[in-house]
Amino acid sequence: MNTTQGGWSTLPSESERARHNRKVLVGLVAGGVLFALVVAVCVGVVARDLTKDFIGTPRPVQNASQVPVANQLPAAPAGVTDNGAIRIGDPGAKVAVRVVADLQCPACKAFEAANAKVLEDAATSGSALVEYNVISFLDRASSSQYSSRAGNASYCVAEADPSKYQAWLAAMFEQQPTEGGDGLPDDQLIEIARTTGYADPAVAQCITDRKYDAYLRAKTTEILASGIKSTPSVFINDRQVTDAKQIFAPDGLAPLITAAR
Repeated sequence: MNTTQGGWSTLPSESERARHNRKVLVGLVAGGVLFALVVAVCVGVVARDLTKDFIGTPRPVQNASQVPVANQLPAAPAGVTDNGAIRIGDPGAKVAVRVVADLQCPACKAFEAANAKVLEDAATSGSALVEYNVISFLDRASSSQYSSRAGNASYCVAEADPSKYQAWLAAMFEQQPTEGGDGLPDDQLIEIARTTGYADPAVAQCITDRKYDAYLRAKTTEILASGIKSTPSVFINDRQVTDAKQIFAPDGLAPLITAAR
């Protein structure tokens, strides 16, 4: 701002100009922070409105570089795909549903509760091939590395008999431990396997030995590096389902599977 001295307009001194510039800068920064807060609040409101009627929202995953990986990928469990997925149903089906989940993830439990029957019926009827990519990025959510122990158990039972896998998966999610606790011990994992039809001592041994732990961790790193940002991540014929209503509403995937035929 110009000043007036004896009827003459004079430019401000360097010190006055510096003070003025600092005030302008502070005002701009404050305004930018306020704008960012307003945008964040608006985005939060939209997100809450989208999912307020559902049990959970997809769980963000940690950076892939934080997941341990073996120096060499060990032999894969029998019957899994190249990306480590467990296949249930007819490989020749016109529709393929892929689910990426962590057995410690509460949102994955919500997805399972909403769509387990849809996926079981689709696999049984041959209307869809269902692929389960169980990963482990939530070990720090328990004191006993439950995420990776449960993921290892997933491979143990699937290798023994994939026809019973979906019943085992449902039981695992029904008994999912709370985050931050001890997680289910191995003997309870063995009991869940036994009650869902996996009584073979080799399955119990596979669980206690954590036979596929290194493979699971390597595949987790690979899957996260492929662009997976949250769990559950659900794909139908390689197209990701992003609508929370379709993921968490009861039988939400049913119309999408029908439409994809």
